[in-house]
Amino acid sequence: MSIDSQIINAVDDSPIAEEHSARNKLVIGLLLVSAFVVILNETIMGVALPHLMADLKISASLAQWLTTAFMLTMAVVIPVTGYLLQRLNTRHVFILAMSLFSVGTLISALSPGFVVLVLGRIVQASGTAIMMPLLMTTIMHLVPPQSRGKTMGNISIVISVAPAIGPTISGLILSALDWRWLFLLVLPIALAALALGAWKMRNVTEPTKAPIDILSIPLSAIGFGSFVYGLSRLGEAALRPPIISPWLPLAVGAVVIAAFVARQLQLQRRDRALLDMRTLMIKAFTIPAVMMAVLMMSMFGVFILLPIYLQNVLGLTTLQTGLLLLPGGLIMGLCAPTVGSLFDRYGPVLLVVPGAILFSALMWALTFIQQDTSFWLLLVAHIILSIGLALMFTPLFTASLGSLPPNLYSHGSAMIGTTQQVAGAAGTALFVAIMTMTGSNASLAGADAAAATTDGIRAAFLCGAIISVASVIVAFFVRKPAGGHAVTY
Repeated sequence: MSIDSQIINAVDDSPIAEEHSARNKLVIGLLLVSAFVVILNETIMGVALPHLMADLKISASLAQWLTTAFMLTMAVVIPVTGYLLQRLNTRHVFILAMSLFSVGTLISALSPGFVVLVLGRIVQASGTAIMMPLLMTTIMHLVPPQSRGKTMGNISIVISVAPAIGPTISGLILSALDWRWLFLLVLPIALAALALGAWKMRNVTEPTKAPIDILSIPLSAIGFGSFVYGLSRLGEAALRPPIISPWLPLAVGAVVIAAFVARQLQLQRRDRALLDMRTLMIKAFTIPAVMMAVLMMSMFGVFILLPIYLQNVLGLTTLQTGLLLLPGGLIMGLCAPTVGSLFDRYGPVLLVVPGAILFSALMWALTFIQQDTSFWLLLVAHIILSIGLALMFTPLFTASLGSLPPNLYSHGSAMIGTTQQVAGAAGTALFVAIMTMTGSNASLAGADAAAATTDGIRAAFLCGAIISVASVIVAFFVRKPAGGHAVTY
């Protein structure tokens, strides 16, 4: 009997049901603690980028690779997690994820310069890439359909609070210590989570002899890597003639990604796909997954540019920047349980449509920023933006994964994770490229540094606002899965 059936059919007061319930709470709790640590690390670098640009003497286009390389690595590694979650048991996958994250944190803390720091971030990302699909897939196995909205809402508290306090913690650390302490202070927490998980983690899935296709891994890495690399070089091309046109890696990336998709379509006939494309044939999964990708593209662009604007234009310190971004994330976390309960009761449309409209409206409002825009207005805007995101993410996650049959849970969470990270990396690279090119043109026209930066960021926000309109359109087509998951392709 599957774990889902055991949970749904077990008698509430039976010893077996109580034993399963205690085990499930322990497993989910351990995964949440670890997810908090790795997500905190993902956002801790945003506020630090201007500081690192000055300390390491690197440009914004180069500095953004500390974020882009992290997200790109996740996009390359996440498809493999579908295989890992099928082949290995829960405890082994957890230990692998936290070990990689801890090693990457140590490398980053000891890095002498930019190149080694990027390497450390890549190793960190490899662990993070495994942890998030492990969390989502485990929840889909352990939590019955009628309670998933509420459970996802509670999980969103952790997922929202971690990125919210990340910039604030970063600001506090950088106001008194060297940037290496961003990693030195996280390392003991990561090691403690690893030790606790190795001691207490229990297996909740049964491993299968799932084969892996070796060719799919380099196709994924080359395709997504080339595409995002090409986007990142567009900004540099505005400053100096490139050795290689950025359109070349963009074209190579598009072709190789197409080859990767064709390979998966061929392999899934024998159930050997690294990333099973049959998930995309389920409309109730594909629509929210596409919407999340659109949101990630805009959201990560905002998160990377807003600290640059606050510090380089308005003159705020790293600590002040972190404190300004804190309320929005905390409010997002506070909204999550209510949003999850409303999803279970009413479905996604009444939440996702207003959230998309709110998000798009605030993206358009950011296109009007000036050199003297009040930081109080930006605080209010960020809070409203966060509320819009809170109304969308829990329903979209729950509706998409809940639409799948159990045998596709791991592939579905891998598909969502991959598209999210590629969209986030592409959004970050695209926004920085637009900011760099527009700012460079403004400087050539005689604008000072602050005015040129403002023009560049305003143009990038305009791009994000245009992209956000797509989320409003798609929001009307999101549906709550009937009966917990789809049963046909």
